Amino acid sequence: MRRAKKPSSFVVNGDWPHAVMEPHRGALVAQAIARRLAEAMAEQGTSANALAKKSGVNRQVITNVINGTVWPDMLTVVDLEGALSVLLWPDHTQWRIPEPGQPGDQAASEEGAPRSSRDGGV
Repeated sequence: MRRAKKPSSFVVNGDWPHAVMEPHRGALVAQAIARRLAEAMAEQGTSANALAKKSGVNRQVITNVINGTVWPDMLTVVDLEGALSVLLWPDHTQWRIPEPGQPGDQAASEEGAPRSSRDGGV
């Protein structure tokens, strides 16, 4: 059941990958990876086709990660990071993500920190 929903289905408000999300750690990590991947590709002027050739990751998989329609696996992320020379995986262990049923608090101030519905979308 944990993977039955795609990452982008945890959006509460706004557009993926910049949306306010439900406080689901996996979905928030997938969102951060998608956002950083899209940013790195734009900064480097790299298309999905060019990145696919350089990384060995299928172009459609790259598009699906960016669109939040798949859960990116470790090997995919590692290959993309290597091809882009950019870290994509966030340090999510420092994020303060409320447990279900707990009142929200402010998200960590670290760049890439989540914007969950329980922390007011900060």
